[in-house]
Amino acid sequence: MHDLGIIAGQVYIDGKFTRQNIFVKDGRISGISSHAESSLEFYDAENKKVIPGLIDPHVHFALNAGGKTSADNFYTGSVSAAYGGITTFIDFLDPISKGKDLPVALESRKEIAKKSVVDYMFHATTANPKGETENLALEMKNLGLHTVKIFTTYSESGRRTYDREILELLKLSKEYGFTVLAHVENDDTVGINNEQLINNLPEARNEDAEITEALKLAAYVEKTGGELYMVHTSSGRTIRELIKSFSYLIGGRFHIESCPHYFALDDRRYEDSNGNLYSMIPPLRSSGSVRLLKKYSEFVETIGTDHCPYMESEKAVQRLKDMPMGIGSIENSFSIMHSIIGDKAINKMSLRPAEIFGLFPWKGILAVGSDADITIYDDRKDYKIKGTHSACDYNVYEGRKVNAKIESTISRGKFIVKRGVFKGGNGKCLL
Repeated sequence: MHDLGIIAGQVYIDGKFTRQNIFVKDGRISGISSHAESSLEFYDAENKKVIPGLIDPHVHFALNAGGKTSADNFYTGSVSAAYGGITTFIDFLDPISKGKDLPVALESRKEIAKKSVVDYMFHATTANPKGETENLALEMKNLGLHTVKIFTTYSESGRRTYDREILELLKLSKEYGFTVLAHVENDDTVGINNEQLINNLPEARNEDAEITEALKLAAYVEKTGGELYMVHTSSGRTIRELIKSFSYLIGGRFHIESCPHYFALDDRRYEDSNGNLYSMIPPLRSSGSVRLLKKYSEFVETIGTDHCPYMESEKAVQRLKDMPMGIGSIENSFSIMHSIIGDKAINKMSLRPAEIFGLFPWKGILAVGSDADITIYDDRKDYKIKGTHSACDYNVYEGRKVNAKIESTISRGKFIVKRGVFKGGNGKCLL
């Protein structure tokens, strides 16, 4: 006897939809069949799409930066995620410079994440680990952490990791089997000063800074044999230049992540009266760069939201230097991406992050024995985005037309959202 049967849905398996029934028992998928089987509960999914639970590999809940804390904590952020069909997310530990500080950073973050309603894990984060790269790698191995984020910029706040340590980390990534995540900007050509306003943001954090640094890091990956994951790639020009010189690395040892806002929005927003609401780093790019991003979307392996919203009042300042950077999109990420690239969004938001971050085959796939993480959506008509379950008091996508609406989200066999109604949940730390 199964616990749950999801009946007559269009089920996404091996890259295509077929009409199937999915059965769940004890939190795992216990059967996939075209036949009826006994179950304690049935869910009619006729005319709906049934896909693996979505994975967001890049969020910032309860992030404290510059004296301000992002609007969503692990409870509100995970509720919003569940309404967006996301059953697993990966957040970040606070930056550390010395390996010995990593256990405390992990335990403190795990403590505040306990209220998450869906599953979660963490990337380690380092800030200028001079002389500490091997200690960091050893601590990561001891703690079961397989990723570490670096910044190639923010030298003014001590967060930058310099080239010597980047090369060391890439070499160690090959030896110890971890992945280096990189915020990619050339520190020598970016910066925000006291005089700049929101319309200066694209120039202050310019597109060429991302391109030149990405090419340098790709060369480092080639030289060291290491593995690197480029977070929040903002420009189609960046991908075009990477393809020209390093196409053989992309999707193997050099991974490219982008975000919904770089596909859906462009830098003309900064000329609007509410342009402050779109402040983020890297900033939105030109409409031409957005077109190129869509053109080369096949080279974008994963979609992370970089979810980090702040309240409208906190954005209502004049100077860029005083403005918190980041927006929210976790609840609408799949609907936005599906409307732009169609079914290609599915693997980028499930299978690929599961493979890259060591969650496969338990997550990212609908298969007997895998976790019963399941997302059900309706794509039979267009919808307008209305409201949000985030704690943030505005939504940059409010009123936008999309072609897919999340109906239900199941995490390890339990409904977190069922036909639009929140049912509660108890997320699990996957470390």
